[in-house]
Amino acid sequence: MLDRPPIKRMDEPIDEIRAAVRTVDLHKTYKGPGGEVPAVQGIDLSIAHGEFYGLLGPNGAGKSTTIGMLTSLVVPTSGRATVCGFDVAKHPVDVKRRIGMVSQGNTLDNELNAFENLEFRGRYFGLSARDARRRAGELMEMFNLTDRREGKPFEMSGGQAKRLMICRALVHHPEVLFLDEPTAGLDPQTRVNLWDVLRELQSGGQTILLTTHYMEEAEALCERVAVIDHGKVLASGTVDDLKASAGADTVITVSYDGPVPDGVAKLRDRGGVTKVEVTGTQVRVFAQAADGLLGELVAIGSSAGTGVTDASQLRPSLESAFLTLTGREYRE
Repeated sequence: MLDRPPIKRMDEPIDEIRAAVRTVDLHKTYKGPGGEVPAVQGIDLSIAHGEFYGLLGPNGAGKSTTIGMLTSLVVPTSGRATVCGFDVAKHPVDVKRRIGMVSQGNTLDNELNAFENLEFRGRYFGLSARDARRRAGELMEMFNLTDRREGKPFEMSGGQAKRLMICRALVHHPEVLFLDEPTAGLDPQTRVNLWDVLRELQSGGQTILLTTHYMEEAEALCERVAVIDHGKVLASGTVDDLKASAGADTVITVSYDGPVPDGVAKLRDRGGVTKVEVTGTQVRVFAQAADGLLGELVAIGSSAGTGVTDASQLRPSLESAFLTLTGREYRE
């Protein structure tokens, strides 16, 4: 493992020094043609060493900007962020020494083979030639990539390339691993296999901060999650905490072949219904007591001469909690 300078003690509370990642009232505002555009508006996070933490939110919610600030690629407008006790704005080099980053897109060097991608990254972080080669071989074996040692990244499958990117991020033994939608675009089997790899990393003590487009992924991997929208944290805690705080409604979605019938509005007064949302030809009903609701929605459409083209019922889950908090689909 690389020798690291000791963590500098600061005047902030002790929990900030002990946390792997800590943000306090973190803001980022961009200047656009029409004026200032707030991307992050006062985010507070505290992630423990060894924790698997998830950031969830619709596109444009502020997740990537938050990750950018935590990895010192984006300068905060105001507030404070520390990684392993180092201020990301004041000590960006110290932060970069302690983190690994896996972006959504493939950033591997296509001019190098798989082994060289890892070896050169090790040399970049100060490993000797011998140690860099040893670490590269160790990681390729750990991630079942030994048979791809001489292959170029563009010759690899999506899953193999993603595993190699994680290997590259781990070459220098980072204290915190940032994963930005690591399984986006992968087939279900490859995604589940990668989950196993990430679970093994975390069980070995690796701190992981994950953004994901898949609710089942966050539910399967993360010990705690934060739901972000419009640059703010709407809720955070364990998956069970979020279900409880959000009401964990059952969400019934029905699409009609014409405008949503007027009778649907009456469901707002039905016992157990917490919210009714109408968008175009679609209605979404949030309910604590959902028995019979789907049938009622079909019957209302039938009475109005409107047919149902699609219908779904989502039982209480992280996804239903997300919908309850944000009121919109995750993949928007």
